[in-house]
Amino acid sequence: MDALWYYAIAFVVIWATALLFRNKLVDYGVTVEFPTIMWKTKRLRGFIDKIANLSPKFWKWFMIVGIFVSFGAMAVMTYLLFNSLSTVIDAPAVSLVIPGVSIPGSPIFVPFVYGIIGLATVVVVHEFSHGILARVEKINIKSIGLLLFAVLPGAFVEPDGDDMEIAKRSSRMRVYAAGSIANMSLFVIAFLITLTISSFVIPGNFQQTGVEIDRVIADSPSANVLKPGMIIEAINGVNVTDSNTYMDAVSTLKPGKPVYVTTNQGNYNFTAGTNPNNNSAGYMGIQAINNYEIKENTANIYGNQLPWVWFSLLEMFNWIAFLNLAVGLFNILPMKPLDGGHLLEELLSYKLKESIVKPIINFSSGVIIIVIAISLFFGLAHGFF
Repeated sequence: MDALWYYAIAFVVIWATALLFRNKLVDYGVTVEFPTIMWKTKRLRGFIDKIANLSPKFWKWFMIVGIFVSFGAMAVMTYLLFNSLSTVIDAPAVSLVIPGVSIPGSPIFVPFVYGIIGLATVVVVHEFSHGILARVEKINIKSIGLLLFAVLPGAFVEPDGDDMEIAKRSSRMRVYAAGSIANMSLFVIAFLITLTISSFVIPGNFQQTGVEIDRVIADSPSANVLKPGMIIEAINGVNVTDSNTYMDAVSTLKPGKPVYVTTNQGNYNFTAGTNPNNNSAGYMGIQAINNYEIKENTANIYGNQLPWVWFSLLEMFNWIAFLNLAVGLFNILPMKPLDGGHLLEELLSYKLKESIVKPIINFSSGVIIIVIAISLFFGLAHGFF
């Protein structure tokens, strides 16, 4: 079933239930106001306090470094975003990401299950980090909760507004920086885990035996021709034995030209399309992964099924790493209501009056929103047309 159906079914079931029991849910701290369902609680504040009190000095110094990292990342991301305007027609820099859904024009497809897990880590780590630093800075937390915007889940930690107002500017900056720095930190951890699995565990227990079709994109040139699970042996006469030879073979594709694919299930041919990210390159519309076989000594010890769990763990941590980095860096852009906008506002307020700072932040936010909208528009348009 297409992932969009899962979202549609979830939307109908959740919202029908929420609206039906709307009055009763209020007793449990749940408010229903379309398109948002929100649950607030105070129960987890003690848990956040415990983490904050483990080492307040560490959290403060870690986030002082985090502030400098945040502004460095902000500068780089802003430069890259504006620089992408020169190639926005052929290769937009920003694209929507919805787990399990192929977004037209987007080069990224996030698997449904791994995407949901990855986004859950993004939200939980981000919001809890805000809460931890708030408590380190003696800022009270009014509530902690979960929310559902249509069918998109989220979480939040709500610091006391009055406490935030009277807190030192440096304290507020540490709180604002905490979310993105936590996402970047989790990226590093997840990346190191994937590096360990891919560099040591998999080579030690598996041997590569070619390239397998993992996914065939709907309405692509290879749709209804190639199928997931096929092992590619050659493309246009170029032998495929691993990911490197596969890329060499793909480089021979030209738009509108025939593609001859040899697989373990037979020979197939179709006409190449135009690569969504490069008008001069050919396009098949498949995603391929390395094909592996378990080494004999591993199979003798662990059997023929259990070792494959490593590939599931590798993919899961890959997406945890990618999504945390992507969201962490995006959130640091100098626009409100993102944390980057709040950070820049606090920095400028050190030397400038509020009457000057507000217009600067509003202008920065407006310009970046326009650039993002342009990139999204051309990405979707490129995918449809």
